[in-house]
Amino acid sequence: MRYAVRRLLAVIPVLLVLVTIVFLVMRWLPGSPASSLAAAGAGSSSTSQITASEAQIQAALGLNRPVLAQYGRFLWRLAHLDLGTSFFGDNSVLSLLGQALPATIELTIAAMLLAALIGSVPGVLAAWRKDSPLDVVIRSCATVSFSLPWFALGVLGIVIFGVQLKLLPTIGRLPSSLNYAPTTGFVLIDAIVQDRPALLGPWLQHLVLPATTLALSMAGYITRTVRAAVLEVRGEEFVRTARMKGLTERAIIARHVLRNASLPIVTVLGLQFGSLLGGALITEVVFSYPGVGDLLVNAVLERDYPVVQGAALAVAALYTLVNVGVDLLYLVLDPRLRKGVA
Repeated sequence: MRYAVRRLLAVIPVLLVLVTIVFLVMRWLPGSPASSLAAAGAGSSSTSQITASEAQIQAALGLNRPVLAQYGRFLWRLAHLDLGTSFFGDNSVLSLLGQALPATIELTIAAMLLAALIGSVPGVLAAWRKDSPLDVVIRSCATVSFSLPWFALGVLGIVIFGVQLKLLPTIGRLPSSLNYAPTTGFVLIDAIVQDRPALLGPWLQHLVLPATTLALSMAGYITRTVRAAVLEVRGEEFVRTARMKGLTERAIIARHVLRNASLPIVTVLGLQFGSLLGGALITEVVFSYPGVGDLLVNAVLERDYPVVQGAALAVAALYTLVNVGVDLLYLVLDPRLRKGVA
């Protein structure tokens, strides 16, 4: 518990540094939310009227203050768990994240499970049939898999399965005709809580393409890592001893090889979760998936500072918490690591 608390406390300065960088970068970028708001509100008014309106909006938003003063106000609100309100629509950033974050978490978890399944099984087979034609084919497919970018796979999936074959939907999280009022924001949980199993079919259909796009881009790297980890453990003395005792190959893999190869595999899966989270942000834009990525891109284009800062903080918090979870999982998988943790 002490180790877990220390690791969680170490997350705080990491998140602070990240939101500070985002805070400064957004204000250094050309353009201002006040100019967009003034132009939209003034319509066909003269340039002088728009300029005057822009100055008034900057004062109302507090953007005419020194950057240090704005930063101090931001930290004060953050300390009180207040991420502010959007400049466009006056919606609470927390409420916007509450609507978008479940979709991103669903997509990332689905892609992670799919990538682990697609990547691990071929990795074990390739290691157990080292240098065979099967091993060569699996390694070649893995190289192609992690060489393709997310957006290219996404567009390819849309063209083939959405436009040509018309098998899967390509836009959104649920059909627009479906009446869905979120309870928790997670469709799977809401389908159970609201006793609406009819939500699951359309939700899974919309999830297939973006989740598979992310999974395929990560599965190749997982395959190579699993293969290397299994090959390393396979050459150990205890594996040869188990084989001499008459254990079947399946029992050796399940009881000895995979258990001892789990640490590097878990490390890669934890790191790939962060990559999948970043990839989900891009994939959401390609598939118009209403998650944090879609919210973040629109906020950056509009220079909606509070939304950008809140979305970046949410993504960073997810990534760092997953890494803390991976560190704690090490202690469960390898008792030798617990000796230096007290």
